[in-house]
Amino acid sequence: MEEEVETFGKIHLVPSVKPVYCSEDSALRMLVTDSVRCCIVTRKLNDREMKVVKSHNLGVRQALIATDAFALIVNKNNPDTLLTVDDIRDIVSGKITRWEQLTYSSGKKGELKLVFDNSGSSTVRYMRDSLCNGHELKGNLYAQGSNKAVIEAVKENADIIGVVGANWLKAKGDAPISDFEELDVKVLKVARKTEKDVIGWKPYQVRIATGDYPLIRSVYVILTDPRVRSNTKTFFFFLKGQKGQTIINNSSQMLTIMPVQIKDVSVSE
Repeated sequence: MEEEVETFGKIHLVPSVKPVYCSEDSALRMLVTDSVRCCIVTRKLNDREMKVVKSHNLGVRQALIATDAFALIVNKNNPDTLLTVDDIRDIVSGKITRWEQLTYSSGKKGELKLVFDNSGSSTVRYMRDSLCNGHELKGNLYAQGSNKAVIEAVKENADIIGVVGANWLKAKGDAPISDFEELDVKVLKVARKTEKDVIGWKPYQVRIATGDYPLIRSVYVILTDPRVRSNTKTFFFFLKGQKGQTIINNSSQMLTIMPVQIKDVSVSE
């Protein structure tokens, strides 16, 4: 998002919008209470939130701008390579608490811990609503405060699984990468089903586009600014437009809403 803000300021020659980086809960709370008038989150406003916004005599525009994915990461020394969606569900509901309980366990033993950014994040909401049908999360789950802290914890501890947004999986210099093997952590494959010849996938853009990777979420920009002309409103349309979408495509692991082409290629040495 830093590149979006910087490019927007250069193109429109206006004072740049001032981003506030916080949890999804905090972002939506600020929007609903009219502390901010634009936010980027992973869900649309619910009926209660819409009612509160309208009580301030404000309208609401909501637009899908990208599809993101969750990545499951472990220490490079961890021998495990694959989890199923059922495994993940059982971990966050407290049914799986040890490595040897995993469906495709490598033989690693001991207590399994799962770490994420913070309790008010979109990650927690996804695990609660999409995996646990709205039930509270249980088990060996620990908040680290940020995605960056999750990655650092995984680097130092071979007994934990980290959950981060796939966009945080970048090479040195914050550039998007085409091969997760370049990272200082191991990215696990995730499979939808438990089968004899199971195939798991990593959260590359192509696997998000084809729907092969199961842990995905939508990314929305929400605007409540009533002014006819404002930097906030212009930024809203910038994110939806070609320039904003190109930045998302070129500088992140997220998939844009623009049409994509997937081609088979052969590589010879």
